[in-house]
Amino acid sequence: METPRILEGRTAVVFGVANSRSIAWGVARKLSAAGANLFLTYQNERLAGKVIPLAEELERCKTCRCDLTIPEEVENAFTLLDKEFGGLDVLVHSVAYAEREDLEGRYSDTSEKGFQVAHNVSSYTLTRAARAARPLMEKRGGGSIMTMTYHGSQHVIPHYNVMGVAKASLEASIRYLAADLGEFNIRVNGLSPGPLNTLAARGIARFPVMLGHAKERSPMKRNVELDEVGDAALFFASDLSRAITGEILYVDCGCHIMGM
Repeated sequence: METPRILEGRTAVVFGVANSRSIAWGVARKLSAAGANLFLTYQNERLAGKVIPLAEELERCKTCRCDLTIPEEVENAFTLLDKEFGGLDVLVHSVAYAEREDLEGRYSDTSEKGFQVAHNVSSYTLTRAARAARPLMEKRGGGSIMTMTYHGSQHVIPHYNVMGVAKASLEASIRYLAADLGEFNIRVNGLSPGPLNTLAARGIARFPVMLGHAKERSPMKRNVELDEVGDAALFFASDLSRAITGEILYVDCGCHIMGM
């Protein structure tokens, strides 16, 4: 299906691209196809070798190093973005991390450090990014901020553990940020895809079992595809969702509605 060019002339920054199977990359491709100028960030020089070649596949795409847990790098990235494009319309936050040992065994065994790391990377970085984005979005008369969550924020998913708690924090942040930024015509929403076979997801113990269970449980009897998450992100990025903020949109083939 051809992507309508409904973001022509707009600028989007995407945090979280790690490789060609990243949710963030699927979203970036869709926004680019819709006509947006893209600004992709990479966390470190190791990931630069994967992200920069991907960026070269897109039109009107710039790259920059930015670890969202480091304030100085965030400030530098947004300064460069503003210099390059003179404002910002769309921010995509697709960043999450938990220590591997905290995604195994019991949640009650989560270490204090592991808890802090998961919440800082997976939740607080949205707030930091939104704060930096606000003045650039005000230049454009408003904007759209979106992040990626998962149903494990609302229900217990085996081995999701501390990440589920961090995603619950992230979803609360969506609502509070939406309330804070609404007066500036900045919308803040979340997408909740079903399980996708990304590099990050494979860090969850028994992830293939989770993938199979979601497919069997789903009313549509299949798993969501990366391109479908990109389409939902395009909706949030565009004026089609101009009156929607503080919401979580499930993109999981209906899996979350099923009780048994």
